[in-house]
Amino acid sequence: MVLKIQKYKSSLYFLRVLCGKGQMVFVAVALLSAIALQAQTAAPKRTAGTPEQRTARYFESVRQSPSEMLAFLLSMPKGGDLHNHLSGAIYAESYIQWAAADGLCVSQTTMVVSRPPCRQDEAQVPATAALASGTLYRQLIDAWSMRSWRFAGQSGHDHFFDAFGKFGAAGATHAGAMLAEVASRSAKGHVSYLELMLTPDGGLSSRLGQQVGWDGNFQSTLDKLKAAGIDKAIPAAAAYLDAAERDKNSELRCGTPQADGGCSVTIRYVSQVAREAALGSVFAQMVTGFALSSATASKIVALNLVQAEDGANSMRNFALQMQMLDFLHANYPAAHVTLHAGELAPGLVPPDGLRFHIRDSVRIGHAERIGHGVDVMHEDEADGLMREMAARHVAVEICLSSNDLILGVSGDEHPLNAYLKRGVPVTIATDDEGVSRSEISREYLKAAREQGLGYLQLKAIARNGLKYAFVEETEKARLQKSLEEDFRKFESRY
Repeated sequence: MVLKIQKYKSSLYFLRVLCGKGQMVFVAVALLSAIALQAQTAAPKRTAGTPEQRTARYFESVRQSPSEMLAFLLSMPKGGDLHNHLSGAIYAESYIQWAAADGLCVSQTTMVVSRPPCRQDEAQVPATAALASGTLYRQLIDAWSMRSWRFAGQSGHDHFFDAFGKFGAAGATHAGAMLAEVASRSAKGHVSYLELMLTPDGGLSSRLGQQVGWDGNFQSTLDKLKAAGIDKAIPAAAAYLDAAERDKNSELRCGTPQADGGCSVTIRYVSQVAREAALGSVFAQMVTGFALSSATASKIVALNLVQAEDGANSMRNFALQMQMLDFLHANYPAAHVTLHAGELAPGLVPPDGLRFHIRDSVRIGHAERIGHGVDVMHEDEADGLMREMAARHVAVEICLSSNDLILGVSGDEHPLNAYLKRGVPVTIATDDEGVSRSEISREYLKAAREQGLGYLQLKAIARNGLKYAFVEETEKARLQKSLEEDFRKFESRY
């Protein structure tokens, strides 16, 4: 500071010559003010408190600036994403590229992709046409995602679930590339752990279930499935995942100096059960899911029921499906269960359909985590149910974007804060980030801006993403230790 003042004093002679004595007092004042300002800005004094407290105060200081808050959240460590459908996590642009590379066809009227030959009577053209036509390219993105869905003439719910049947064939042979896309994006969002929902056995269980059928008896149907060879699904699933991970590692250049950040993301898998299928197929997929997630050293760590919870079969067969889970849980007690439950809203189903799905999923279906849980306040004795979930440490996987887009539930209508108030552990997840055109940092942004959550709450939620993960304990401990170090580095900036 003394040297700077001396420097400025030595310059006053020249200013005196240029400006004259009459103006010198004003110049001197201006120079001294500049010196004081520079001294203040050159060495800002940190506010008092721990790094965590300073970080929390900064977060509140940018609450009214969404862009600054997003920049903060883009860099914030986020632990695990525990509710992520692999097929729905892929952006439409990738599906278009793969469809074109594989020589697939696409209908210009329904936007459904299919195998060749392309049928002119169904207005099908090669998918490569989308790369040459900006109009078709835009139409496919809109049809295969929630972009511009309000102009599609459908509800958000219908547009969302219909999208999967349109782009499905485009990803059939690209499991490795799909893993690479999701892992890379997660790493950029500072997610260190993923649980991805998929069908790892190539549909073998479903086909056997159709063949064997459902005879109304749990044990006899299980015996028939065993006799038909359902145990073959275990090596089939292992081979599928091994090949997909090899392709993922190759695409991300893992093990090389150019390795993508996605190589460091730990991935485990959740075996899906299509709840809208016939009962024989549902039971068979459950059998495989339980067996896979019970196998030693398996990367498949749980099973889950997927597809629209309000579907005709989903609603009609819900109670029986819970009983199936209860029976198989007794046969495979080591398996983890996480269930879509309460992904419903008033008007989507009759009022009685909102009263018990979450409760029965926990009490009968043995769910250790619940996906969505949006209709919890409509359940019988909702307060008691949430307190029971808190006592049993049943976590809720909160998916804010999809709850808004599919169910129209957001802001103060969403039960996130009701869960927090009663001590129910929650995590923030992406669900189907490709279809929703979202990613993990924007989910955290919605939690902050629409739900009013502060930094300390978001930090606790990020920790929950590992605490309630189904990954093996040694890897969980490593991930948790790494997360705390990441938070230490992150908070040291503030």
